[in-house]
Amino acid sequence: MKQFGTILLFELKYYFKNKIFVGVTIFLMAAIVIVMFFPRFLSLFEKMPETDEKRPTLLLCAEGENAESIVEAFTASFSNYEVLSMDFDIDKLQEQISSGEAECAFVLDDLTSYTYYVNNLTMYDENTYQADQILQNLYRMNTMIQEGISPDQAEQILSFQIEHKVESLGKDQMENFFYTYIMIFALYTVILLYGQMVATNVATEKSSRAMEVLITSAKPTSMMFGKVIASCMAGFLQILCVFGAAILSFRLNEAYWDENSIIRSFFDMPMDLLLYMLLFFVLGFLIYAFLYGAIGSTASKLEDINTSVMPITLLFIFAFLVVVFSMTNGNVDNLLMKICSYVPFTSPMAMFTRIAMSTVPWYEVLISVAILIVSVFGIGILSAKIYRVGVLLYGTTPKIGSILKSVWEA
Repeated sequence: MKQFGTILLFELKYYFKNKIFVGVTIFLMAAIVIVMFFPRFLSLFEKMPETDEKRPTLLLCAEGENAESIVEAFTASFSNYEVLSMDFDIDKLQEQISSGEAECAFVLDDLTSYTYYVNNLTMYDENTYQADQILQNLYRMNTMIQEGISPDQAEQILSFQIEHKVESLGKDQMENFFYTYIMIFALYTVILLYGQMVATNVATEKSSRAMEVLITSAKPTSMMFGKVIASCMAGFLQILCVFGAAILSFRLNEAYWDENSIIRSFFDMPMDLLLYMLLFFVLGFLIYAFLYGAIGSTASKLEDINTSVMPITLLFIFAFLVVVFSMTNGNVDNLLMKICSYVPFTSPMAMFTRIAMSTVPWYEVLISVAILIVSVFGIGILSAKIYRVGVLLYGTTPKIGSILKSVWEA
């Protein structure tokens, strides 16, 4: 235990004295503070809206007995445009749109057919959808009037609104989607960043012959657990600083984020979901950090680190993709996700996603967590043995078979 404490403190000092680690932490905190204060800064430079501000022009060509009602309906519905009625001069209409005098135009053949003119059609242009609704209502009203229904009755029928209530007996996926995505993305980033850092540190130490003395004087389990837990604590502290700055900045500017329901929902995360997130985050980080440390000890040169850890990285990316695709499909309880919920390499993301976006029986959560905890200690001990063998192998890249044989004999 004394060896473990000494190694843990030594590794923590390394992280806290690392200029890159400190610099990245300060940069992320500053960036999140700027983002949280941005609406406040923006409000200082916003001008009061001018009542005579010119709106874009919408040209409308309609003839016949319904022309007046069409113009009135378009004027009321397209309130963000200045609706102008004009004659059926298509060449002139196209010229005004091309020159920028008008933004768009509707040329109506009748209530059931029209042509929409616009210079550059954007992905978010919903004018045709809005026009379809207007003309559809006018057509239905005219049809009902012709069948003997009074205009007031026809308008009442068309404007009737259906009332409904939604009572979710389980989880609201849309409400928890943002929480889940943030946790999955944070776990993905931290594991890849700190896992690579653990592997690099081990490989760097291996290049020093002093490692031979260190590995024979300290227990490999103490060294491996000390290094990994120190990296976990450093990463957790970094995330705590960043999210702490975000929460504090948000509370100071809460009034400026009233209209952003997504941002507000993130800072109103339920406490039970936050505790689950921390639990699976720590356990998932430890498993992959142990693997990265073990693989890093087998690298013969520092340049071989990226190649050596590639299988672990691909395994983690696979877990990430499975979870993200299941989230976007809205089916987080599919067979693959259920299997991944019990595999220690994928369960930190898969089980948390199911807990956040579905209803999972308590015994399934308990089994998953138990498997994870046992796996952390099992993989940690195995990684320590690989570490003891790997750091003493120099020159050529050791083969998996020879490493496992040495571990078995150790």
